[in-house]
Amino acid sequence: MTTTETAKQLARTTIADAGDRLIGLSRMIHGHPELGFEEEQASRWCAEALTDGGFTVERGTCGLVTAFAASAGTGPLTVAICAEYDALPEIGHACGHNVIASAAVGAALALASLADDLGITVRVLGTPAEEGGGGKILMMQRGGFDGVNAALMVHPSPSELDRMPCLAVSHFDARYTGKEAHASAFPELGVNAADAITVAQVAIGLLRQHSGRDDQVHGIVTYGGAAPNIVPALAVAKFYVRAETLQALVAWERRVVRCFEAGALATGATLEIVPQGPRYSEFLTDEEMAALYRSNAEAIGRVFSTVPQGAMRASTDMGNVSLAIPSIHPLLAIDSLPAVNHQAGFAAAAASPAADRAVLDGALAMAWTTIDLASDEAVRRRLSTTAYRHG
Repeated sequence: MTTTETAKQLARTTIADAGDRLIGLSRMIHGHPELGFEEEQASRWCAEALTDGGFTVERGTCGLVTAFAASAGTGPLTVAICAEYDALPEIGHACGHNVIASAAVGAALALASLADDLGITVRVLGTPAEEGGGGKILMMQRGGFDGVNAALMVHPSPSELDRMPCLAVSHFDARYTGKEAHASAFPELGVNAADAITVAQVAIGLLRQHSGRDDQVHGIVTYGGAAPNIVPALAVAKFYVRAETLQALVAWERRVVRCFEAGALATGATLEIVPQGPRYSEFLTDEEMAALYRSNAEAIGRVFSTVPQGAMRASTDMGNVSLAIPSIHPLLAIDSLPAVNHQAGFAAAAASPAADRAVLDGALAMAWTTIDLASDEAVRRRLSTTAYRHG
């Protein structure tokens, strides 16, 4: 029987031996950014690395071409390590998902040969389209997380934290249809769809003074007309609405949608609200898992930030996983400041020596945390009481 300390040393050795390959994987994904549901190269590279490490890999799982599920070990406690690898439009890996993917692969490789001795099944889930598409939610609905007792992942950030404070979010397009006309000769015959968006944006601006602390709304106009001398018959905006919880989100989103309805009423245009993926929930951190992770990360040499938990607000489809399965989502500092997530400077930092260290440290911290989950009888007993089943 392998002791906890021996297992941790073996995990450290495995990750050190695979270090160049893991950093190379992170840099490859970073150098070939792919948008959500289009991550064909990134998902293939991760799947191939896991296959080479002894995992059984199913690609295109859950009806998603760029999703995969990899498994090693046959123990009764199933731990899922989530890998994200989608990029952002124009600014590439400005959220550092290349680090997430490679760290997940590294943690899995470290656990593969230990799994049966620890009495666990290690499952790596390649989860596409975190940046709005909700890949994890779709995989949950289609059985991809069935049987999982605990789930974890890491995410690069300007600060080191044992969790990411999360808001619930919905993503939708607002499409206005009006009627074209010559903007000079016959403007009275047109119905201006672009004006409808302007009215909606003004209404949203006025609504903000009545919003709660965590109520947010932000968006862009993706189409506003073809030419200045044609009254726009079509206008499209893409918006995100966020709130503290899913319950609060439903109420806040209803108020925001009324602003878009005002644009339709004022101009005579027809409004269509088109959801872009499922709603993301708030995050419920498993405190016992988070404490184990923090202890292991500090033992490796990671220094946690004193940034107040409320100082950062973001959203992730891992939140939906956390409401169903004990989960953690720690943040790894990559020395990006003054750049923060979703800035070009952060994309540059995601392929830096600090990001390379984060890949290896994140992999090791997740591997050690998984070893602790399996070795601590009380924790193991709690996690073993239920395994997720969709439906």
